[in-house]
Amino acid sequence: MRAAVWYGLKDIRVEEREISNVSSDQVKVKVAWAGICGSDLHEYAAGPSIIPVYNDPLTGQQAPLTMGHEFSGVVEEVGSNVHGLKEGDKVAINPLIISGTHNDPLVDMYKGFAFVGLNSDGGFADFVVVDEKNVVKLPENMSLEQAALIEPTAVTVQAIKESQMKFGESVAVFGAGPIGLLTIISAKAAGAKEIFAFDLSETRLQKAKEVGATHVINSGEKDPVEYIRSIYPDGVDRAFEVAGVAPTFNQAIEVTRARGIVTIVALYEKPVNFEPMKLTASGVHIVSTLAYEPDVFEDTVKLMASGQLDPTPVITDHIELEEIVNKGFEALINDKSQAKILVKLSGE
Repeated sequence: MRAAVWYGLKDIRVEEREISNVSSDQVKVKVAWAGICGSDLHEYAAGPSIIPVYNDPLTGQQAPLTMGHEFSGVVEEVGSNVHGLKEGDKVAINPLIISGTHNDPLVDMYKGFAFVGLNSDGGFADFVVVDEKNVVKLPENMSLEQAALIEPTAVTVQAIKESQMKFGESVAVFGAGPIGLLTIISAKAAGAKEIFAFDLSETRLQKAKEVGATHVINSGEKDPVEYIRSIYPDGVDRAFEVAGVAPTFNQAIEVTRARGIVTIVALYEKPVNFEPMKLTASGVHIVSTLAYEPDVFEDTVKLMASGQLDPTPVITDHIELEEIVNKGFEALINDKSQAKILVKLSGE
């Protein structure tokens, strides 16, 4: 089968690989669509960060491995102990792998985690073999193209939950990349009355406006803190830091009202300096989120299937697997008009 395999920094190769055997508790999935995530991009441009160069303690795998953790497909084969899934079922993959050492999965993920497609072979391939527990059956009315967006959307649904946002509150989102855009969509669906989006790219800001931001501000031209405080002197209720750099980290704190919450969603490549007294003196709370609880992933499926959440506007391109480096990873690095690029496998 074809597979896009990570070998090292800026070294992803589309090559032929053997399909793994299906054990009794596993499922073989014929991949339909797979999305390129910001964490994939990070591994390509600055990694390895998550990808294991030695045997991963949870998966037992190491590089070189097949990337791709946002994907959907059709069940091709099930193991002898698999129940509730059959050949032909449409499915999405919940790629989060946790140790199972704590009863609460939200706690367990912080005791060691891995992802299908980062710590083990994933969905940038014609077929993938995964554990039954990572497979989520889809409603019949959900397309497989749409289903490839479940995983990143679930990240933002979890972020909204962590923020404790209430209906009718004001929100600031720093960073209008794919996860920032999906955060805007999720915040709007959760009842935010006003959503401020900050970015340096006018193209991304236009997309933020299209998906529901009520204010779009180029933070290179206008100071975010001054702008927010001119409308909300006490600050917004909730802020989401999705850019992953020091200036936006500090700005997110400064635009949030006393006892409001800043939710850190971004991945950071460098340490961030900040003054703890900004928290002590303001009463602002900081929370962070890594991925999603299993029920949040499944809730996201239902929200998308019902139409309450529609992440499809973030899709900006569809490419073939053989184009994944030049028209995928390199395009996302160099072209700010790109948000979510889907890779076509079977294309069903």
